Amino acid sequence: MPDLLKRPFGTHGKVHQITPESAGWRYVGFDLHRLRAGENVSDVTGQQEVILVMVEGKATFTAAGQDWGELGDRMSVFEKTPPHCLYVPNDNDWTATATTECTIAVCKAPGKSGHQARRIGPDGITLTQRGVGANTRHINNIAMENEAYCDSLLVTEVFTPAGNWSSYPSHRHDEDDYPNITYLEETYYHRLNPADGFGIQRVYTDDRSLDETMAVHDGDVVCVPRGHHPCGAPHGFEMYYLNVMAGPLRKWRFVAAPEVEWIMKRDA
Repeated sequence: MPDLLKRPFGTHGKVHQITPESAGWRYVGFDLHRLRAGENVSDVTGQQEVILVMVEGKATFTAAGQDWGELGDRMSVFEKTPPHCLYVPNDNDWTATATTECTIAVCKAPGKSGHQARRIGPDGITLTQRGVGANTRHINNIAMENEAYCDSLLVTEVFTPAGNWSSYPSHRHDEDDYPNITYLEETYYHRLNPADGFGIQRVYTDDRSLDETMAVHDGDVVCVPRGHHPCGAPHGFEMYYLNVMAGPLRKWRFVAAPEVEWIMKRDA
């Protein structure tokens, strides 16, 4: 059985560390830090570019030789307000110091162009609806392909109402055949509200050589190396996830699963 489901390895400090080596792929890295007020975390980007996402709480940041002040606003991710984020290019360092209890996601992928460090959001990020009916969800796009300041990273937040499906109709982006489809590895950092609930995520290929169905709990990460990857929120529990994608080309092009192509056409 592939080890696609990653449980947090603690409740404080660094609770996730996913590297290309540990995931068995080439591009995406993901760390998550849960800090108490006054605590700090530092790192260097090296050959990677990084987007720091304030999932919850507030922290002050220095990065790429600049003081960025305090970032963060929402104390619960389910406030659904736009996130405060910071882009840090390759060959730089960064430090975050928590001013409240906070959760900081570190989204990583190869960087090479030495772009300028910059704030991302909350200005310019608007919660938008995608899908219809029980497939409705709401998106905060942090850094998708129309943003030119990244080499590799594609990052977005998704809020799925209780009882709805998301990343659906089922689709895959696991071949390097642009413009038909692009190869993008992907992580899902899941949160549930109430936190003692669960969601469902499936990862499967058309030939079922990979076919895993996982119960995801608050704080889990799912790795998607290939295949289709829908997820669902049971009645009574809304779902949040933070997506990180990266591959050889910074374009998001996907192919629907054969059994749901008719849904894609109907709801287009």
